[in-house]
Amino acid sequence: MSTPPPRPGILDIAPYIGGLSELPDIDKVIKLSSNESALGPSPAAKEAYLDVADHLHRYPDSSASELRNAIAREYGIESEKIICGNGSDELISLLVSAYAGPGDEVLYSRHGFLVYPIAAYAAGATPVEAPEKNLKTDIDAILNAVSEKTRVVLIANPNNPTGSYLDNDEMERLANGLPERTLLVIDAAYAEYVTAGDYTAGDGLAATRNNVVMTRTFSKIHGLSALRLGWAYGPAGVIDVLNRTRGPFNVSAAAQAAGIAAISDSAFTARARADNETWRQWTADQLNGLGLTVHPSVANFLLVGFPLEPARCAAAADAFLKQNGIIVRRVDNYGLADCLRISIGTEEEMQALVKALTRFMSAA
Repeated sequence: MSTPPPRPGILDIAPYIGGLSELPDIDKVIKLSSNESALGPSPAAKEAYLDVADHLHRYPDSSASELRNAIAREYGIESEKIICGNGSDELISLLVSAYAGPGDEVLYSRHGFLVYPIAAYAAGATPVEAPEKNLKTDIDAILNAVSEKTRVVLIANPNNPTGSYLDNDEMERLANGLPERTLLVIDAAYAEYVTAGDYTAGDGLAATRNNVVMTRTFSKIHGLSALRLGWAYGPAGVIDVLNRTRGPFNVSAAAQAAGIAAISDSAFTARARADNETWRQWTADQLNGLGLTVHPSVANFLLVGFPLEPARCAAAADAFLKQNGIIVRRVDNYGLADCLRISIGTEEEMQALVKALTRFMSAA
């Protein structure tokens, strides 16, 4: 007997596979594969999480009102135009399924986050890639790829896995060039790490345009990946659509409590940002010195290019690092087989990485 067939397009989805966390026969690994916070969560967030333990029999606040208010205070935006979700991935998927379906197209950049085509296929829509220029989203290519069928454009800014970003003027030009019927979703998961003066996360566009939404996450700089917590900000009409389609209790009480504490601990966030800036630059300098190609990044990871010869290629480097207890991320499925994506960890972890790659490049 066969199972009932799924809707067309579902079996075209290549399941998303997260970064490895363990290696066989190695007890202690250095995990640099998932762009997680090097410092972990704020002590205040840990305490708030534990305080929920006595109330696990109660449903969480379905509207996440206190969390939305805390976000609104932090960023100076309107709480009623914020929605919280089970990670920003949930909100992106809800946006795509609400605004695109069979016969529609979902447009994104060539090296955009792998969740984008998954969300498109799951909604029954057609994912469309626009080419990039120098591993950066090409605004002209995006606008040229827009058709009568384009319902959603997904832009990660900064982008994962390349680490590149679009400045204010470029994002403004993109928003101006899209038809009103097309929803622009700005995925700003790594926004808190960016210190460039010409960058904004997208809240200004989301506040003034009827077809722009910004999504954010607590999984990166706030170190709450395990709790799955994200949020979106945009026009009241779009937020209303999301509130109609999300699950009624999609954000746990523990996640809400930890999120409120995390976003309120600005000193810890600033420390995490400064620490990332220091060790990202140090690691880039060291790897450049080894003759590797380190692509510019404003996030908490580096995309590193390796030589094409078999003994020194990215696959060989990945295998060597695993033998030494260090896990990084292969990005072949992004069309970047000659690269590895390396998350920025602690001082000790980055020094261990550089020492290992120094041995690898010397021996190859």
